[in-house]
Amino acid sequence: MSTKSAVSNLVAQRKPDHALPGALYSDPDVYRQDLEQIWHKSWIFAGHTFELEKSGQYLSLQIGDYPVAIVRGADKQIRAFHNACRHRGSKVCPEASGKVAKLVCPYHKWTFELDGRLLFAGNMGEDFDKCQHGLKSVHCEVVETYIYVCVADVAPDFSSFRKSLTPFVAPHNLDDCKVAFESNIIEKGNWKLVFENNRECYHCDFTHPELMHSFVDNPSVGGAGGDEDLELKEHWDRCEAAGLPSRLVMDEDGRFRMTRIPLFSGAVSYTMDGKPAVAGRLDTTGEANIGALLYFNYPSTWNHFLGDHALSFRVLPIGPGETMVTTKWIVKKDAQEGVDYDIDRLTKVWLATNDQDRTLVEGAQVGVSSPAYEPGPLSVASEIGVCQFDDWYCKTMLEQLNDTIPLRSVG
Repeated sequence: MSTKSAVSNLVAQRKPDHALPGALYSDPDVYRQDLEQIWHKSWIFAGHTFELEKSGQYLSLQIGDYPVAIVRGADKQIRAFHNACRHRGSKVCPEASGKVAKLVCPYHKWTFELDGRLLFAGNMGEDFDKCQHGLKSVHCEVVETYIYVCVADVAPDFSSFRKSLTPFVAPHNLDDCKVAFESNIIEKGNWKLVFENNRECYHCDFTHPELMHSFVDNPSVGGAGGDEDLELKEHWDRCEAAGLPSRLVMDEDGRFRMTRIPLFSGAVSYTMDGKPAVAGRLDTTGEANIGALLYFNYPSTWNHFLGDHALSFRVLPIGPGETMVTTKWIVKKDAQEGVDYDIDRLTKVWLATNDQDRTLVEGAQVGVSSPAYEPGPLSVASEIGVCQFDDWYCKTMLEQLNDTIPLRSVG
């Protein structure tokens, strides 16, 4: 039996409305297929355009097997490249971020223009054609400052996501923002456990005292409730009257979704007292309490937008049992630390929440790796988001493993 068939059989063993079989979180062959069928074929959130304001600024990240660099060119365009020199493969952008005049390989000093063209390669002879050895491009799309990349030869359609996301995020004016603080943590757990943990708040009352000062678990995040929830409907109506799209939007496959929810008891921000962490607002609607806009896009990101700041989260797999989670706190560009915001107040809730979630994920990884583990039923009241994520994962993997998903070229 081929590896793909064996992994397909494992995925097919999942019972409806149950957690995934343990091997899907720990088996190296499953992880290899996760990379090949999802991470190497999907649009992955890389960072924000306002992190690359000047020509020569770059970001780098590792997407499964692929090191990728995103660079702001001299023409101000943002491009993505495979972060491997065309000589002997050394990373051309060795740091997580930086600023350069040209892209110079640290190994043998092959030098590339910011648009990827090879400018200099010493001792290569008269017959060497520089035009044939520029950096290899990676598909790159930008929507409301969010930079997405795809390492596949042919990328899936991006337009439906762009069309859905734009009206939700545009009122928050991210083009006029900056990163006030960034956190990177390694969670010793499979990337699917990281996302499952995020997609439910069944555990929140017992684990996240800081977050529960402001956050309210709401079935709309999982796709249930909706107009039957009077408080939620009133919140949607009020926000939409102010020009903020709020009602749940999701794609047919369940890969992305976005909605706006009210916060707890008049809270307007993720702080210990529910009051703003940053002076001023991102939006200009005049609506005093917009709650939180949440958006997810599998497999790499979830996001929260409040009146005073926003947070972007990026998930990247490192191995079968390791995942990097990057959190960025986003504020207005002209906001001054120590004047308009205090870093501790701004970050306290989610630094604590992230660390608490790390502990939960790591404990779950140990448990699902046990030979005695048997997947249990999911709560229909509290874990609809987990069920939706697992449904998406299983459906996507089965279709990809059986070659039934046609990929469309980027227009």
